[in-house]
Amino acid sequence: MLVFRGVPSVATTSTVLTIGNFDGVHRGHRALLGRLIAKARECALPATVLTFDPHPREFLNPAQAPARLSNFREKMALLAECGVDRVHVCRFNAALAEITAEAFIETVLVKGLSVRHLIIGDDFCFGKGRKGNFTLFQQAGIAHRFGTEAMPTVAHVVNSQPLRISSSAVRDALAAGNIEQARALLGRAYVMAGRVVRGDKIGRTLGFPTLNLRIKHTLLPVTGVFAVTVSGLDAQPLPGVANIGVRPTVADGLKPVLEVHLLNFDREVYGAHVSVNFLHKLRSEQKFASLDTLKTQIGCDVLAARAYFASSFDAL
Repeated sequence: MLVFRGVPSVATTSTVLTIGNFDGVHRGHRALLGRLIAKARECALPATVLTFDPHPREFLNPAQAPARLSNFREKMALLAECGVDRVHVCRFNAALAEITAEAFIETVLVKGLSVRHLIIGDDFCFGKGRKGNFTLFQQAGIAHRFGTEAMPTVAHVVNSQPLRISSSAVRDALAAGNIEQARALLGRAYVMAGRVVRGDKIGRTLGFPTLNLRIKHTLLPVTGVFAVTVSGLDAQPLPGVANIGVRPTVADGLKPVLEVHLLNFDREVYGAHVSVNFLHKLRSEQKFASLDTLKTQIGCDVLAARAYFASSFDAL
């Protein structure tokens, strides 16, 4: 998959295109991308995604911005896994926020990407004030001779009721600690990936050495203690127990950290890039009165994780 920063002023090839943030690349996104790729193969053109960084809401209203489900590297890997050929990443800034829907179509879609066929979600809005919608795309398609197609909502049934699959629904499930529902909406385990860095070694002094992953964003979609598996160190995912949060017992409670204690594993793997797959929430993060109390609780967490893996053969 080819990744480009921005959009050329003049297209070098025509495209079959979709547009969106694709945060988390959930089942709804995957259905849209599947249709995109099928149409692109039919037209013998590259299946192309136009996305934005940062998320528009992070730029327009940072205080109300949602927690990211996937960082940039994770999102690119998920799009490549789906079979996308090209991704154009537009930096969302003041200039892009001010562009009208009509100008966006003319300069980005027609001139920059030479769109031959456009597929978007049925609720997609764009342009200054979010005044652009599918009707405007249809009108532009007639004028500029490109096809348009709206992807209907994909739903997941919860308690006999349909739940629209969206990034917001995934965030709600994660925030509630309902990891199993988040997995159903995503079509896979929720994953956080990163490079293993050196920590303060408190876990090792307590008898539970951990892998420490650097987290770039302070706003977390999920917090607590979880049964997880870690991919990237061995041929098969390794079971473990993870804490993600601000470590109120041993730290200042400001900087988020993802720590994973792997079961039956004690190798130094600093610098390795790993993926942590969240499978089941064990408890919420809490502050303990002493390190001895924390050590006792970690021991209980490890036992709970082992019990989960012993009873969940499909987790590994």
